[in-house]
Amino acid sequence: MTYLLALDQGTSSSRSIVFDEHGRIHAMAQREFRQHYPRPGWVEHDPVEIWHSQLETAREALQRAGLQAGDIRSIGITNQRETTLVWERRSGRPIHPAIVWQDRRAEPLCAQLREAGHAAWVRERTGLVIDAYFSATKIRWLLDQVPGARAAAERGELAFGTVDSWLLWQLTGGRVHATDVSNAARTLLLDIRTQRWDDELLALFDIPASLLPEVRPSSHVFGETLPELLGAAIPVGGMAGDQQSALFGQACLSPGQAKNTYGTGCFMLMHAGERFRASENGLVTTSACRTGGAAAPEFALEGSVFIGGAVVQWLRDGLRAIESSHEVQALAASVPDAGGVILVPAFTGLGAPYWDADARGTIVGLTRGTTMAHIARAALESIAFQSAALLQAMSRDAVAAGGEPVSELRVDGGACVNDLLMQFQSDLLGIPVLRPKVIETTALGAAFLAGLSAGVWRDPAELSALWQAERVFHPTLPRERAEERMAQWERAVRQACAR
Repeated sequence: MTYLLALDQGTSSSRSIVFDEHGRIHAMAQREFRQHYPRPGWVEHDPVEIWHSQLETAREALQRAGLQAGDIRSIGITNQRETTLVWERRSGRPIHPAIVWQDRRAEPLCAQLREAGHAAWVRERTGLVIDAYFSATKIRWLLDQVPGARAAAERGELAFGTVDSWLLWQLTGGRVHATDVSNAARTLLLDIRTQRWDDELLALFDIPASLLPEVRPSSHVFGETLPELLGAAIPVGGMAGDQQSALFGQACLSPGQAKNTYGTGCFMLMHAGERFRASENGLVTTSACRTGGAAAPEFALEGSVFIGGAVVQWLRDGLRAIESSHEVQALAASVPDAGGVILVPAFTGLGAPYWDADARGTIVGLTRGTTMAHIARAALESIAFQSAALLQAMSRDAVAAGGEPVSELRVDGGACVNDLLMQFQSDLLGIPVLRPKVIETTALGAAFLAGLSAGVWRDPAELSALWQAERVFHPTLPRERAEERMAQWERAVRQACAR
């Protein structure tokens, strides 16, 4: 049997999963790590804690699988994207906590750049909007605010990376400073057509090129791990940002196929083929995973929801409504509906398709009869409402480009195990929602990429046969009622944005 190890470094936890050549899970280990909120709108992680938690889960997964490092053919890395780290090349010491993708501290700079008229050409060059979500303004903040950082960067003494680059640096003992096209495409610094760092973008954001990692395909032998870390040197053969990795793991390899990942945030991607096109409906265009043998870059349309499953964490940690996240389905199912309550979880602004950094969390429709169960149900429904808004925008873009509306949605991520949520999602969308047998498709995508570079599979087409549905949710809500519910959601969003 051939085994692959996927390192899945997420926003709230680090996981490691051992897969076999059939895409089956043999062992898994997971550890949560601390979230830091030093100021309103700021979110930080400890880079060293990220690395240690990831290494510990890798060791634990191997032990649980009863395997040695020598049994692993290759390692794939997938990661929370846009989260920004800068460290000293000589010592490997981070100069500041990691600035997480949810962090909004760079929004004033983004506003300045938009007001100066840069938004259109940046979007044309990168496929992205100018927003604090992406890495470039986070890097700029670090260079401007950390004492001595800019001077050190200009001397070539510092390295920037998203979490994939940070883990690769640690795994290889600082020998490899690289990223893949899917992560590089989330920085606002990559020309998405040529898949190279862009000098004009670097000048706009005032970032020295010496900071940047080398850009490589997603399926590529990046280097080998230090033998002492896991017991033997193992090739690192795949790397991709979590959402593109999930698209790959869902075997959405053809234009028009779409998936939605329900994690801390929600991220919907539709494969768009080799033709670059900018969204006209509030989405972004990003790089899909690129295999070593791919003749040309491939693209995806993407919509990002900043607060997805994190709204359940808020119910647990903020409102103390539940003790464990697993309790939310039972609490929400204890009432037949949300009783007219709509919750807009704009705790860090709203992402696609609204892009309102100033929006704030809002609950509407409260009455004297409202209970915590109604609020819990509204919280779950907010995940589906936001995702439905994304798919509607995606279908409009697809039709405008001469294609067809999205006809089915493949789902993954922790919250997709919630049957109540998945049924409501299908009801709102009016299309089937397909949950795969292996819901850890983000990690599976990383394993697929690593396996391709190691010769476990000949080409991506072989991977489609490995994908299987565990359950299909079909819509049961009349379309008129679904449209009414979406109209109610949009009214609530307008209230959240009215600030």
